[in-house]
Amino acid sequence: MQPVPALLTFLLLLPLVLHGQPQLVRSELSSVDESGTLQCVVHLPNNSIFLQQLDRLQTTVQELIGKYEQELSRAKEFAHAPEDQDSQALEMNRMQESRNPGVISSPYDHPAFNLLRLELEGAQELAAQLKAEGGNNGAADLLHQLQSQVTNASLTLKLLADSNHRSFRALRQEVEVLEGRLSECEREKEQEQSSRDPGLPLAPGSCAHEGLQKVGRPLVLKLNWRGFSHKAGAWGRDSAPDPASSLYWVAPLRVDGRYFDFYRLHKSYDDLVLLKHYEQWKMGYGDGSGNTVYRNFMYFNYYGTNDMAKVDLSSNTLVLQRPLPGATYNNRFSYAGVPWTDIDFAGDEKGLWVLYATEESKGNLVVSHLNDSTLEVEQTWHTSQYKPALSGAFMACGVLYALRSLSTRQEEIFYAFDTATGQEHHLSILLDKMLETLHGINYCPWDHKLYVYNDGFLVNYDLTFLTLKPRMPTPLIKRPFGVRAPPKSFKSNKPS
Repeated sequence: MQPVPALLTFLLLLPLVLHGQPQLVRSELSSVDESGTLQCVVHLPNNSIFLQQLDRLQTTVQELIGKYEQELSRAKEFAHAPEDQDSQALEMNRMQESRNPGVISSPYDHPAFNLLRLELEGAQELAAQLKAEGGNNGAADLLHQLQSQVTNASLTLKLLADSNHRSFRALRQEVEVLEGRLSECEREKEQEQSSRDPGLPLAPGSCAHEGLQKVGRPLVLKLNWRGFSHKAGAWGRDSAPDPASSLYWVAPLRVDGRYFDFYRLHKSYDDLVLLKHYEQWKMGYGDGSGNTVYRNFMYFNYYGTNDMAKVDLSSNTLVLQRPLPGATYNNRFSYAGVPWTDIDFAGDEKGLWVLYATEESKGNLVVSHLNDSTLEVEQTWHTSQYKPALSGAFMACGVLYALRSLSTRQEEIFYAFDTATGQEHHLSILLDKMLETLHGINYCPWDHKLYVYNDGFLVNYDLTFLTLKPRMPTPLIKRPFGVRAPPKSFKSNKPS
């Protein structure tokens, strides 16, 4: 008799046992021979019916064994696949992540997980087919338990992969948050170090800096000379970079917060504090709190029009009146919480400016550089900021700085527009305030201060700029052909 493998012997006998016929078949197992082959002797009955059943069972078992060996062969081939398949899969995952940063490949697609999954699927299929050929006795219960264990193992594998997937995603998000906090700490450290070591102080009227860094604490000088009910107005110093005198001016509006009729001039800071040695003049045709003083002339919006007006402070004489092309007026696009500021004048180291909005700009803030002698518009820039959403703005070294209100006690300088380059920048410089509304904001290049009319009180702020630091020369970087990174610019108009 030919030797029968132990597994085949078990499978030959198992169906008969499952059908409840143990007395019909008797097997005798001999010892292992010298070649290591197990010799098995099986005594079969002379009943042809049982022989036919046994033949069918043997055929079925052989088919199952063939399928199992086929699945096992596939698993072995997959297990011994070249290692470059893993590297290719990892490379594809990296490419997919670079194209879709938000999509993370599942660990369940890894070759090791796939191998285990295939083996479990093959075992589950084989157990199901063996169970289908069996009965309802104890061996069938054993196969049922085996099939349940294989199914549970498959579910456990998938849950493990999904858990790793979620853990990896959470870990990656946590790392990104930590990297963001680290970058923020580095920026704060740089700012703190710059504030501790600001370098040489800026000379009066100098632009040798890299932009605004911070705003000091508010210094409340006093209440305006007309009283607490005059909440709207403006005040400051001559905004020329080298004024001929240390003139201070205060211009409260009427109680209605619109009409500009009186102003006072003080020859020094002490005179302003002590309310002495001043000149008081009646204007009678000013509109809003957007006025400023530049080279001993006051510039403001003429009442009820879009005209720009120029008054000689030495004689209180209106010397020039000229319309501002396209500018809206009569409270069309004023600052948030500050009505009647359609036209806002500003002076700095670069000259005289006017800030306004037009219907063409759809209310966005427009910046124009003026000829301070003729009030002719020399050049215009259009920004991306909606003027009624801003609480105020000022110019410093040709850079527009815009503010917005954060609360009743704090403002934020959040936006800057450089007229020299046409580039905009977003920043966050906090500015504390004593009362809710900042009505008139004027910058003085001579002392680098902001002069603010805060609900009737005269307040000023020290400004700190980032000083220029010597830099080592860097080699030119050769860009690939056709690759450029142009700055974001805005439309600039020059009058023809």
